[in-house]
Amino acid sequence: MPPIRVALCITDLDVGGAERCLQNLAIGLDRERFDPVVYCLGPRPQTSEASCVEPIEAAGIPVHCLGANRARHFPRTVRQLANYLKAQKPQVFQSFLFHANLVGRLAARRARVPHVLSGIRVAERHSRWHLWLDRWTQHLVDRHVCVSNSVAEFSVRYAGLAKDRLVVIPNGIDCDVVARANPCDLSEFGIQPHRRAITFVGRLEPQKGLPWLLETAVQWLPQVPDYDLLLVGDGEQRAKLEQRAKELNIADRVHLAGWRPDVLEILAASSLLVLPSKWEGMPNVVLQAMALGLPVLATSVEGTCELLGDLADPQTAAYGETQVFSRKLVAVLSDEAESERLGVQNRERARQSFSLAQMIRCYEELWESLARL
Repeated sequence: MPPIRVALCITDLDVGGAERCLQNLAIGLDRERFDPVVYCLGPRPQTSEASCVEPIEAAGIPVHCLGANRARHFPRTVRQLANYLKAQKPQVFQSFLFHANLVGRLAARRARVPHVLSGIRVAERHSRWHLWLDRWTQHLVDRHVCVSNSVAEFSVRYAGLAKDRLVVIPNGIDCDVVARANPCDLSEFGIQPHRRAITFVGRLEPQKGLPWLLETAVQWLPQVPDYDLLLVGDGEQRAKLEQRAKELNIADRVHLAGWRPDVLEILAASSLLVLPSKWEGMPNVVLQAMALGLPVLATSVEGTCELLGDLADPQTAAYGETQVFSRKLVAVLSDEAESERLGVQNRERARQSFSLAQMIRCYEELWESLARL
């Protein structure tokens, strides 16, 4: 039979968790069974190191960037995307992230795409209007693909989505590729060679709970004198975090690296990943740390416990529980044997339960079950 024509749509293609997921999915598809085209609502990324476009195009997959970056572009972008879809005639349309979900389902129905699927990658606890729009337009969607069971449960309870239209496909990772990451030199971030790093990776935005992390650091930094805190990422809270570190008298042990393309190399040089988020979906950075054999300390939000499985208890704490978070962090770093045990078992769980091949296979089976009806 001819390959199934698939349209993959995302808000932008700057490097990020969802963007990497789409990139890996598109490249990894069985090209004898699927013929993908990628659509990006935003402009083409300006630098190659911050872009997912070039690897996708290098695999021979067309990428169309529509250039939208303002709310007023919404009607135009729906029309543009619908015109592209009319020309491609995909049998399956799969979107990722809220704006691509909304624009995509309207454009796909206008283009009469037979099967429309949206990707829900986070339990959105901030912008409730996202949930309202998802509820009001759910009749345009055949399936909602959730990255975790907790996101699916959230979507039913708070967004009012129909349970029988939800499918859970967790993120996947290529552990062999990750294992080839060489530790970088942390001294370029101000961490001296004899010191070790406790590392956060993500956007410096309210969702990530970083002001609270700094508050907890006042308690645990004195108990782990050989460690510094490294924040990797950029965002609206950067200046606020720098100022708060000074106010708490811990600025000499808190280092802000900004956005970096070498996240795997930074994690490979670190001793622990911390993720103090208020909400998530299934955080890719936790999966990356697991694949690298790192212990983790994360808040017990959506997706983290599902990733860590039986190892969740020593590696998670509820957001806001400062004493518990601090105690668990010190416990992991004070016992090298326990830290190594957690890292080894994290890596094995990532390999066995969250492989990239497994994620791709689940998407392929889902699309095929619809398109071959």
